[in-house]
Amino acid sequence: MGLLTGKRALVLGVANDKSLAWGITEALHREGAKIGLTYLNEAIEKRVRPLGEQIGAEIIAPCDVQVAGDLARLADQVKATWGGVDIVVHGIGFANKDELRDTYMITSKEGFMLAHDVSVWSFTELAQAMRPLMGQGSSLLTLSYFGAEKVMPHYNVMGVAKAALEASVKYLAAALGPDGIRVNGISAGPIRTLAASGIGDFRKILNHNAEKAPLRRVVTIEEVGNTALFLSSDWASGITGEITHVDAGYNIIGM
Repeated sequence: MGLLTGKRALVLGVANDKSLAWGITEALHREGAKIGLTYLNEAIEKRVRPLGEQIGAEIIAPCDVQVAGDLARLADQVKATWGGVDIVVHGIGFANKDELRDTYMITSKEGFMLAHDVSVWSFTELAQAMRPLMGQGSSLLTLSYFGAEKVMPHYNVMGVAKAALEASVKYLAAALGPDGIRVNGISAGPIRTLAASGIGDFRKILNHNAEKAPLRRVVTIEEVGNTALFLSSDWASGITGEITHVDAGYNIIGM
């Protein structure tokens, strides 16, 4: 019997089998959770649907957080299929590729608003949509990066957006705590994913992290998945409002 047997887990943000969200999905599925997945568009669906079918996902639904009402429609589908949900994972983030070059000074107002709409506001809107379906002991989880805390090369507007996302974790934890709903974030080290491919000099960032982190390596999506599993389980019943670093210890290094 798995750690999450009988739990219902909805994961947003899987793009392919290299995604952090997929590493999380595999860990939740391994421990017995029923799985629901979303996809952004038809191109992403071609990659996500086979993955979902491979693990017997009970929900594979379209969801574009920039489309008004899409999260509400997703909540209706979750309610119709499961009646409620125990674990919700927000693995969504986006910024224009052109804004992840050079420095933060190149950021446009449109790029700033887009990054915050997709990467930050969607987390709060997701919480609002799913709150009626989540009961005592439920878990809401999002994904961040160390660029929210310290300046990282080329991370630019995404660093500012992730800082807002981490603040949202704390405020949502305070708001949802009385309902017994926990809210946490994972600050994952750099991993070669589709999302990371848009960041300038990403290969150099990977190599630097591997050289300087205490464990002298970068982390894997499986390690992020196992941390998400813990935070989503009853073993973490006393943890909320936290940002947990899964980065081989890179965040503790000063020089």
